[in-house]
Amino acid sequence: MSDTDFPLVQFMRDGLDPVAEMARIRAEQPIFPLKVPDGSTVWLVTRYEDVRAVLGDAGRFSNDFANVSGAVQQEDPGGLGFRDPPEHTRLRRLLTPEFTMRRLRRLEPRIHAIVAEHLDGMEQAGSPVDFVEKFALPIPSLVVGELLGVPRQDQADFVRLGADRFDFSAGPEASLKAINDAMAYLTELVARERADPGDGLLGMLLREHGDEIADRELASLADGLLTGGHDTSTSMFALGTLWLLQHPEEPARVRDEEGYVTLVVEELLRYLTVVQVAFPRFAKEDLILGGQSIAKGEMVLCSLAAANRDAALGEEMDTVRPGREVAPHLAFGHGIHHCIGAPLARMEMKIAYPALLRRFPGLRLAVPESEIPYRGISIVYGVDALPVAW
Repeated sequence: MSDTDFPLVQFMRDGLDPVAEMARIRAEQPIFPLKVPDGSTVWLVTRYEDVRAVLGDAGRFSNDFANVSGAVQQEDPGGLGFRDPPEHTRLRRLLTPEFTMRRLRRLEPRIHAIVAEHLDGMEQAGSPVDFVEKFALPIPSLVVGELLGVPRQDQADFVRLGADRFDFSAGPEASLKAINDAMAYLTELVARERADPGDGLLGMLLREHGDEIADRELASLADGLLTGGHDTSTSMFALGTLWLLQHPEEPARVRDEEGYVTLVVEELLRYLTVVQVAFPRFAKEDLILGGQSIAKGEMVLCSLAAANRDAALGEEMDTVRPGREVAPHLAFGHGIHHCIGAPLARMEMKIAYPALLRRFPGLRLAVPESEIPYRGISIVYGVDALPVAW
């Protein structure tokens, strides 16, 4: 790998694994300087201990979108990821009660139904099919739609709004249009919910906190949930299924052994770490991290994928060992920005994997592994298609 590749190394993979260069950086220079085109330095953090230190320290590191170069000319992306306290604290306090397991269990029957409907669709399409198109891609948006309270008649369009923003084949303008379309729809939905609150998350928030949040602000939070819950879950469904099919002894255990899927899901979250880097942090002051001096205002990128493979966590971290006892993984981040939708993502996977393997006990790849179209350089790692047969 050449020096010119270093600014991108944190976004690169070799199959399901981070490129070998990431392990070398973690071992030899774990706080690594990336020289970006404008001549500035971005610090890549790769060790588990250091990543936890950065993500857990909102006092010395900022997530504020205003730190991003040129952000004053760009529209605030909304959501929680680019917010600092006290604004982040206020918004997260509103959302947190909606993501308790007690509240989320009301979605469980619908998640089972959505999964079953798409397994029916796969069966009707006939073998072989593209697992991403028929299963992994639509389900996360439908689940987020159910969470928010999107009307059933709007759900097909809502799935499209979720998928189109991640389809870069038509260029960045098309992706930006999809984001704007989603915000327009969600702003309209919030206005309708304010007038007549339903039983979804939007309706509950408006009933309980309607005077504390504006329509556009709530639409931005909803869009952040769609963005955060769509591509990540799609990738976990696809890559997790790929791993299961690569290990023939595993599907029967996931299908038949009660509780085993919970162990598999947790280990796959660590091993795959589909969100490769955390939201960028910016040093609020001159500081020392892992022995390295970082100047006030410099950007810090935490490699979640590298940290989750750190040998400091245990032995053979480049393999999947369901049930292993290690420190908590960082697939959902850490600290005040730990992914608020993590319980919902886990619920989806624990329902989907066993249901898939029970419906298609003979599921297999329909192409050689060498022909699987992995994404190239990407923040959220995945595959563009996964042809399967049974």
